[in-house]
Amino acid sequence: MASHLKVSVGQCSDKGRKEINQDFHGVLIPKDAQLSAKGLAVALADGISSSQVSQQAAQSAVTGFLEDYYCTSDAWSVRKSGEHVLSATNSWLHAQTQQSQHRYDRERGYVCTFSGLVIKSTTAHLFHVGDTRIYRLRGSELTLLTEDHRLWVSSEQSYLARALGMDRKVEIDYRSLPLLVGDLFMLATDGVYEYTDAACVEAAIAATLDLDAAAQAIVDQALQRGSSDNLSVLLIRLEQLPDPEANEVFRQVSDLPCPPQLEARDEFEGYQIVRVIKRSARSHIYLAVDQASGERVVIKTPSVDMQANPAALERFLLEEWIARRIDSAHVLKSCAQTRQRQSIYVVAEFIEGQTLAQWLIDNPRPDLATVRGLLAQIARGLQAFHRLEMVYQDLKPDNIMIDTTGTVKIIDFGATRVAGLEEVDSGIEQINLLGAALYAAPEYFLGEMGSARSDIYSLGVIAYQMLSGTFPYGARAARTRTKAAQKKLVYKSVLNEEREIPAWVDDAIRKAVEPNPYARYEELSEFIYDLHHPNQSFLNKTRPPLIERNPVIFWKSVSLVLLLALMFVSVGRFH
Repeated sequence: MASHLKVSVGQCSDKGRKEINQDFHGVLIPKDAQLSAKGLAVALADGISSSQVSQQAAQSAVTGFLEDYYCTSDAWSVRKSGEHVLSATNSWLHAQTQQSQHRYDRERGYVCTFSGLVIKSTTAHLFHVGDTRIYRLRGSELTLLTEDHRLWVSSEQSYLARALGMDRKVEIDYRSLPLLVGDLFMLATDGVYEYTDAACVEAAIAATLDLDAAAQAIVDQALQRGSSDNLSVLLIRLEQLPDPEANEVFRQVSDLPCPPQLEARDEFEGYQIVRVIKRSARSHIYLAVDQASGERVVIKTPSVDMQANPAALERFLLEEWIARRIDSAHVLKSCAQTRQRQSIYVVAEFIEGQTLAQWLIDNPRPDLATVRGLLAQIARGLQAFHRLEMVYQDLKPDNIMIDTTGTVKIIDFGATRVAGLEEVDSGIEQINLLGAALYAAPEYFLGEMGSARSDIYSLGVIAYQMLSGTFPYGARAARTRTKAAQKKLVYKSVLNEEREIPAWVDDAIRKAVEPNPYARYEELSEFIYDLHHPNQSFLNKTRPPLIERNPVIFWKSVSLVLLLALMFVSVGRFH
């Protein structure tokens, strides 16, 4: 199962030596579904001391960001959502000032500085305006991630150049960073960071596992060192990260080189290459041993031909994301990445067994019960894709493995279409028409998008092949490039004299491989059920003509009738 985002939070805010606290802060960690879709949000705002209403501005900025961010569409990027929310907040704050007695003195109006952090999947998204700050502590290194928006008049005098509510429009600094487990982010106001240093922060965090206590210690230290301002600190530590999203995988490895072509006995990033499994124009696949665990794995690297094609590399990396999303016993499992990658590659489980293509060579006449069992397993694997709005698109015997226990697993996700990636700026090359023409649904040859019904067609073709050794339309389907031509395709019954196959099984396969996708099954489960149970609608329908059910018997019968007629005519002539 995919892991989930887990964090520890510590916070402390104190008015210090001032009469009121004009700082405001908040953390919102939503429930599982929204945590996955939108991430968690942290915000800190600091009201400017020259304004008596800036604490209201700070509270409005933080609560507005935390509430409104989760109201934005899940289809929006984090950046788009955050910037829209903050722009709206800025406009509201500016309007409040314009409607107040401070309309001509903005430094006394509804103005505040702001720093926000959204952690979604394995990426941190930073939003910043003003002079609050965001730091990251990684190991023993404390790094400032934001830039103060202050204009310095002299070494001792400065003024705020940018803040929420200051002007009708505001420029928001945005930055995104990849995350590692153990990263700690600190959001702080100037009353804290101007009177502390890296050593103070590191010592406070190292002294306790309680981040609330650490935040309090940092505030106390700033007070002891003479801070005269409000003091606020937020600490967020990453305890566990989820599997990365597709675009994050691409972004985090986009600068990595492609590995060289590998050979047996090569050592590669902690793996020992055992042998080459397959080389193709798209990828190189190797059997390898993890030198740390001794586990056998499969390593897949981009082919040499792909290395100059960014879209193809993104498609290559999409396969790993797909494998991580799916949790099914009938789909190839991606191995967790336990070490820092130095080049582009993916690691998957090693399956001891053979492809369905080889199995069919070894078992040219499988019995119906075996065929049903294998098809049911393939269907369960396909259902795992369909539940996540993905269409596999390239189902064929070469992409189906049968392990030594008889378990079927779908492999190779290079053609899988992921719903939604067409609508976002991901740069991912979505594949439509595929190479295995004998198994591809007819709609692909019309240039249409694939759907779950397209996968059902491919499964129907495999069912037909397993029972007959041939294909329902031969190579004709791949040559039909119009709907009119596809309507002329004639299904050849799988029934014959040499095998005992119920007619209703043939009817189920016929429906699965209908050229018109809307005449096929809607769900895989319906097809599998009809392969095991007679569908009453099939039994009640008009029996198809003999030429469709059994062309051999039909033509033998026609020949016999013609022979008898010829004999009758010949006898008549002698009389």
